[in-house]
Amino acid sequence: MNPLKSEKSEALADTAGEASSHDNSSLNTPGYVEREAGTDVRDLDKAYWYVQEHDTLQWSALELKRLRRKIDWWIVPIMFCCYTMQFIDKVLLNYAAVMGLTKQLKLHGNEFSNTATAFFIAYLIAEIPNGMILQKVPPAKWLGANVVLWGIATACTAAAKDYHSLLAARIFLGIFEAAIAPSLMLISSQWYTKSEAAPRFSIWYAGLGLGQIIGGLVSYGFQQVHKTASFAGWKAMFVVLGVVTVIIGFATVLLLPDTPMKARFLSEAEKVALLKHVAVNQTGIENKRIKIGHVLEILTDIQLWLMVLLTILISISSGVITTYSATLINTFGFSPPDSALLNMPSGIVSIVSTLIVGFGIRYTSNRWAWIVACCVPGILGGALMSFASKSNRAAQLAGIYMVNAITATLIVIYQWTASNVAGHTKRVISIALISGSFSVGNIIGPQTFQAKDAPAFKPAKITVVATQAAGALIASVLFAYYVWANKRKNAVQASVDPVDESEQHLWEDQTDKENKTFRYVY
Repeated sequence: MNPLKSEKSEALADTAGEASSHDNSSLNTPGYVEREAGTDVRDLDKAYWYVQEHDTLQWSALELKRLRRKIDWWIVPIMFCCYTMQFIDKVLLNYAAVMGLTKQLKLHGNEFSNTATAFFIAYLIAEIPNGMILQKVPPAKWLGANVVLWGIATACTAAAKDYHSLLAARIFLGIFEAAIAPSLMLISSQWYTKSEAAPRFSIWYAGLGLGQIIGGLVSYGFQQVHKTASFAGWKAMFVVLGVVTVIIGFATVLLLPDTPMKARFLSEAEKVALLKHVAVNQTGIENKRIKIGHVLEILTDIQLWLMVLLTILISISSGVITTYSATLINTFGFSPPDSALLNMPSGIVSIVSTLIVGFGIRYTSNRWAWIVACCVPGILGGALMSFASKSNRAAQLAGIYMVNAITATLIVIYQWTASNVAGHTKRVISIALISGSFSVGNIIGPQTFQAKDAPAFKPAKITVVATQAAGALIASVLFAYYVWANKRKNAVQASVDPVDESEQHLWEDQTDKENKTFRYVY
């Protein structure tokens, strides 16, 4: 059998939503073939040249499974720790609000909401250079450096003495945390095929749920320690967790490889086996050449703008829950320590929903349907928060917990984007664009909490219902678009000359639109 055709069959199977039971078809591929047509060598991915130099051994399917487990245990825990700490450091403000921060810093009116919004404005602005930086610098080193810097920003939040100093700390935190999502999306997609990537994305993203649980425990614990006027419990909390983040940042720089070619824990043969295995993605590993044509294609790519809209809608609800969940629980009549503890089940819901969705995509595909499935409990939870009786605290709490199911939709969007966008320049900018869209939603979300609406904040709760319903609709539209786009590609390919089937073709820096053999997954 032609090994290239078997690789293409895998891509088409992913598109059709089948389980990737034949992921090992690319293992026994012969050496790469030089193409007769004139291709600019600068368009070829660095992974192609690496395989050209080191392709001497062949691997069995069983050996590839062992290799995949080896990679899992090395890189996924590091990414998981990074994402856990970015969420904890981001939401510490949520817990600090019920620990006396607002009173001690004398925040008034919408100043607390403004500090939450300022974080995401800084996050959004920082995404603009992040997209280009990630094409030019080693992504793991860039990620680790930013983890260290945001850990320092977290610790420095303890020095805030008023609204303006708190605002400054949050702005710096937003600038440095902006690197996390695009870096992890880019790094994760280098190591796995499209179907394999979904559960790995969900595992590191489950750090969000663990962050919710740890945040509740940490907040409760620091509310029990002896406090002084000069160093309150919330200040100690920022310092301790900031130091932990800095340590994880240095570990990331030292341990996380920038690309499979630079993985010190893999042998040369293992690197080649992995690169040939993931070549079916047709999205490349590393190419530092910036192409203006890729940037222009983004402007007219319908899938990306639908994905941007979907991300914003989902993130509005995420912003509401991330910033205000502990505050909302506090308004139900619970004490600050109890509010921190009662927010912990939200983390369990986030973890469970994220893992179910990630492994569900691995074996059934249907990314659009999983998004819709997560939006349903989000809609129901928002309705309970909005319309349940004030005296029915159980229903109000259930509503908050159910809304946390929507956190799983964001990792689907991240992985969906990484799978469906090819061409290295287009890819890194698109990833940053989606991450920036997350910021837009989180800018809007906290602003739905206006001081005049306290303590019920009913407009903010109704916003959750509306945005989740709209998100489910956009996911369905994306599904229809991808079906149409694949049929159009099939028709065009059938009407032209046979496409180049050399393996070099898999590593050319072509966009998803330029590549005639590329098919979208949904």
